[in-house]
Amino acid sequence: MEAFLIIIIFVALMVIAIVTKGLMIVQQAEVVVIERMGKFHSVLQSGVNIIWPFIDRPRPVVWRYVRVEPDGEKVIIEKTVNRIDLRETVYDFPSQSVITRDNVTIDIDALLYFQVTDPKKVVYEIANLPNAIEKLTQTTLRNVVGELDLDDTLTSRDVINSKLKIILDEATDKWGVKINRVELQDITPPEDVRTAMEKQMRAERDKRAAILQAEGERQAQITRAEGIKKSQILQAEGEAQARINVAEAEAEAIRVVIESVKEKGDPVNYLVAVRYLDTLKNMVDGQNEKTIFLPYEATGILSSLGGIKEMLTSVGKRNSGT
Repeated sequence: MEAFLIIIIFVALMVIAIVTKGLMIVQQAEVVVIERMGKFHSVLQSGVNIIWPFIDRPRPVVWRYVRVEPDGEKVIIEKTVNRIDLRETVYDFPSQSVITRDNVTIDIDALLYFQVTDPKKVVYEIANLPNAIEKLTQTTLRNVVGELDLDDTLTSRDVINSKLKIILDEATDKWGVKINRVELQDITPPEDVRTAMEKQMRAERDKRAAILQAEGERQAQITRAEGIKKSQILQAEGEAQARINVAEAEAEAIRVVIESVKEKGDPVNYLVAVRYLDTLKNMVDGQNEKTIFLPYEATGILSSLGGIKEMLTSVGKRNSGT
């Protein structure tokens, strides 16, 4: 009786062990690669799965994790696990030295975003997936940057990211992995190169400032010259208009004089005499201590003054009579 009880207990324990080992719960976004007697059998999806204990076993894989220490330092940890994460994974590679086409050594930090698309290939097509991706990224980055000068490397991050993504995605396709993005976190040139670049940037800024100042002064000079030109034009136009107005007034005065004296005498003699008298007035103005010599022809002009007086007197009488 005791032996039978022992057998029942043993069988019950075996059933419990088989059930415990035979039931496998897989979390969401995870899969498990199952081998039966050392050969690939199936891929367990999320949920409750039943396997044969001691016959079916999960195939372990190496996976990489990044842990951030309290001081901010990133520590990369590799573990052997029996579950493959299907979510997008970030690989933060350590800084590496790369030589540009113009022989400048720079340090580059890179981030890689990838996702598992075929768990079977991840297990059987590559021995250590994280290490393989890291080495492939490093060598590809050296090749891409080696084709660029330092200035192009610093200003062409998007181009480098695109080239890396295309090359890595094609190379890792047979590993069951899809590369979604590649990002360059930081590009650090040597100290002497950074100092030279800062001096160059300051020189460029000073040059642009000098150019802008010269352009402003040139524009100001042009504006001042245009203002002076317009002012001179307006002044000349004003003087010309004044002369025209004076000429028109004189012409009107001459016309009135001619109309008034043409019946009593020659208007030409009158106008010549008036002009001559005006000239004499200007000649003797302010020169009381000097001797003025009149030309011989002036006596003829002076002799006509009496006739001018008679003409003006007759014109005045005629106008008052009318």
